[in-house]
Amino acid sequence: MFKIIIIIVAVLIAAILIYAATRPDTFRVERSLSIKAPPEKIFPHINDFHQWQAWSPWEKIDPAAKTNHSGTNNGVGAIYEWNGNNEVGQGRMEIIESLPSSKVLLKIDFIKPFEGHNTIEFTLVPQGDTTTVTQAMYGSSPYLSKVMCLFFSMDKMVGSKYEEGLANLKAIAEQ
Repeated sequence: MFKIIIIIVAVLIAAILIYAATRPDTFRVERSLSIKAPPEKIFPHINDFHQWQAWSPWEKIDPAAKTNHSGTNNGVGAIYEWNGNNEVGQGRMEIIESLPSSKVLLKIDFIKPFEGHNTIEFTLVPQGDTTTVTQAMYGSSPYLSKVMCLFFSMDKMVGSKYEEGLANLKAIAEQ
């Protein structure tokens, strides 16, 4: 009986590992929100890491996290590093592209609890008296990430934080 249980468990584990290998090699998490403000009013809040504390939900998870700003004050070359609790981990973001009032592209490197190297993109599209702001994160999915995503939804975990952050950004920009 014990051998049968071991065989069943081994087959289930093998099936999970094989299924994970069939998952896509890339991922994308994206959320959008319409904000009743011109792009020129919203853009500075995204293009300057010093202003993220007012709207980014990640800042509130660990207020005691050690942070460091370096590089330029804003735009291309601005760098933000953090080292916090297990929920926020340790990492680094750098603005690598900044198109005034329309797009900010960030390189984000996670160091802890898991290493990862991705891209975050903010786009601002004016539509009459509103602006559609989209925040997306995308990158490669190494095998370990594929296995983890079978049990944890990155779209739900990260997407819910993007929704919260965009709502905070909306509240600030519409004041």
